[in-house]
Amino acid sequence: MCLILFAFQAHPDYPLVVAANRDESYGRPTLKAAFWIDQPNIYGGRDLDMGGTWMALTRNGRFAAITNFRDGDPKGVAPRSRGELSNGWLTGHGPVDAFFSEAVTHADEYAGYSMLAGDLAKKSMWCLSNRMEQKPAAQAIPPGVHGLSNHLLNTPWPKVEHGRAALQAWLANAAPERTNELFDMLADRSVAPEHALPDTGVGIAREKQLGPKFVAADNHYGTRASTVILVSAQGDVIYSERSFGGRGKFLGDATQRFKLTV
Repeated sequence: MCLILFAFQAHPDYPLVVAANRDESYGRPTLKAAFWIDQPNIYGGRDLDMGGTWMALTRNGRFAAITNFRDGDPKGVAPRSRGELSNGWLTGHGPVDAFFSEAVTHADEYAGYSMLAGDLAKKSMWCLSNRMEQKPAAQAIPPGVHGLSNHLLNTPWPKVEHGRAALQAWLANAAPERTNELFDMLADRSVAPEHALPDTGVGIAREKQLGPKFVAADNHYGTRASTVILVSAQGDVIYSERSFGGRGKFLGDATQRFKLTV
């Protein structure tokens, strides 16, 4: 997952709104968003290589999303999969601060990541990255509109800043029938000026390819799914996903509605 824009406790009728793009190798086997057969409480996509998820929501209001941290300096294959962190939170029962406190003790066992973990029943959302300059520490996320790409929370990359502004504007007239506007925002393939792009150690040519909200530079790697989630104050969930192939070819969409039990 390479771009997660979310409004947390920023609208009286929708305590959580998410608009996100998942960027991944097209060859990596994946299940589209659905209720999991072995964990029917969980709705979201699933990575078939390691069994983890980049983003999902449970019926009891636990939310997880994770992005890779791009630093251009891979240090070999990490012994543990980042997806197990998302799974661990979704299938767990304890508070998020305790979950992340445990995750910090194993920070070096994972490749770089930034993770969101929310508990809608307790109106809490936290973030943890194992690539902070100082010792990793979880942070409670305040109400508002936030963005996470392949760095730390709210790092001002162009697609994060533009996406946050677009989501903030959308909230002024938030409604399920307007979710296409969020998908249109996620489909933006424009590239920011070269001077505004980050330097993550992958070279300027690659930064340009990865710079748009929607990545579609080739047939090997790009945006494979765009997802919009609306959770109402009454616990009604609308979870919509659009799937894509190489160079952004549209493959289909699906929407699931369900109600939280919190």
